[in-house]
Amino acid sequence: MKAAYMNEQGGPEVLLYGDLPDPQAGPAEIVVDIHAASVNAADWKVRSGSYARIADFPYVLGRDFSGVVAEAGAGVTDLAPGDPVFGVLDAGQEGAYAEKVAVRADLAAKKPEGWSHEEAVALALAGLTAIVSLEETLKLQADETILIQGGAGGVAGFAIQLAKYLGATVVTTASAANHDYVKGLGADRVIDYRAQDFTEEISGVDAVFETVGGDVARRSFDVLRPGGRAAFIASGGQAPQPPRSDVISLRPDVGRARRHMERVAELVAAGAVTVPPVRTFPLAQAADAHRVSEGRHLRGKLVLTVR
Repeated sequence: MKAAYMNEQGGPEVLLYGDLPDPQAGPAEIVVDIHAASVNAADWKVRSGSYARIADFPYVLGRDFSGVVAEAGAGVTDLAPGDPVFGVLDAGQEGAYAEKVAVRADLAAKKPEGWSHEEAVALALAGLTAIVSLEETLKLQADETILIQGGAGGVAGFAIQLAKYLGATVVTTASAANHDYVKGLGADRVIDYRAQDFTEEISGVDAVFETVGGDVARRSFDVLRPGGRAAFIASGGQAPQPPRSDVISLRPDVGRARRHMERVAELVAAGAVTVPPVRTFPLAQAADAHRVSEGRHLRGKLVLTVR
């Protein structure tokens, strides 16, 4: 199979394109012929070594996929060759920057009719992360106000729509060029992070969903009410230590499950969430996609087209 892979960690140039062995379906697994894979912010952090050192090469990045079942392993009865599916690989597993991947069958959901593979994968990990963060971690309620940092991104954009669907008041940060976009997603108020200090513009919120990291993450505690809680997905594997004793700092446990993909499909079918803007790159140009991702000024999702 063709794959975008690396033999060392480093800059985007370490991403190569060539042939690797085809995966085989083990018990309870399927092999998926991948049509599209998304590029997530975590990908370039893994590639660069800022997350952890990789010991085994060649290494294939990519956490979510959309494609067609090519092979079903022993014990798989609910999916069959020819079924269009989408999903997120198990925690700790990567490999979607390739023409094929083996994945536990119970992590894949059938792709709804009418969705392209690019649309499905743009919603997969982004939707999973937003659902786990807002519904299961923050337990956001209808009468609450939430600050969602970095509203134009794929995860944050999904989260804005989900928070509005849950009945919350949504404040978000975005550049001036993206204000109309995030308002269109449902944001009640937008703060221009380039011209305004969000800690001076808002206070006393019930919850923060932080997707940016760095100094933004540290200062997010300042806008919480006493008893408020914040969920962080861009600050490493652990939630940052709060500088206040009267707030709660949380790191969402973004566990993989078919039910989360089905929840994504349910929200889209209900009209609560729409597909984000998608910018595509051929799989062979994964390095170029990483350069865009690493710039951190993308609206929506980056997707690699595989077939």
